[in-house]
Amino acid sequence: MIRALILGGTADASLLAAEIARAGIDAVYSYGGRTRAPADQPLPTRIGGFGGVSGLAGYIRREGITHVIDATHPFAAEMSRNAAAACTETGTPLLALERAPWIKASADTWIEVADVNAAVAALPEAPANVFLAIGRQHIAPFASKPQHGYTLRFVDPPDAPLPFAADVIVSRGPFTLHSELAMMRTRGIAWIVARNSGGDGARAKIQAARRLGLPVIMISRPQLPERRRVERVTDAMQWLGHSTRLGA
Repeated sequence: MIRALILGGTADASLLAAEIARAGIDAVYSYGGRTRAPADQPLPTRIGGFGGVSGLAGYIRREGITHVIDATHPFAAEMSRNAAAACTETGTPLLALERAPWIKASADTWIEVADVNAAVAALPEAPANVFLAIGRQHIAPFASKPQHGYTLRFVDPPDAPLPFAADVIVSRGPFTLHSELAMMRTRGIAWIVARNSGGDGARAKIQAARRLGLPVIMISRPQLPERRRVERVTDAMQWLGHSTRLGA
């Protein structure tokens, strides 16, 4: 019998949860706990961390988890590393459901950097309006360049003072090309800082930057442990189905 654990928080994870529920597969959906009002799922849901590698390994054993699907955000590196280590420790099959990264087009103006600190360094010294599309956990280093006018967009209102003055938009995606163009034009955005999350839900800001000829400081994905990886929910379901046919 299969009992799957979905490490979620992405649109793909929600699609996978719906397919697993439709197929009648026993599964648990786990949220990391950073979003205050996470979307409802058609599966039993838990919210919060596991307590590192040992905590996740203990949960896998205690709950009889037979398969783990890491469908977290491509930049949720700590969770993905913990999942790989815990699955190795417990001998549990692990699959990463990870959207493909965006590929730079000929009309794009990208400055590709390795991390957030490099993104800060890549910003100009002259004051400019900057759209930081990187999530609230990663904005603190930009306080070293307070001369810029920053626009931030969060799913939830910030629950603590920000490290610098900023225009905060509270909104949940996905966003359209039309709305992203309007936002950038209204705020006079001159630079965009983004993580290479990939997928369609956040692609509109990249398309808008291309349309407006704006430079994008693109943060590359973190290095993660080797693990089996698919990009489509159908492939994840086939992985579970194949295991079922083998009697796992």
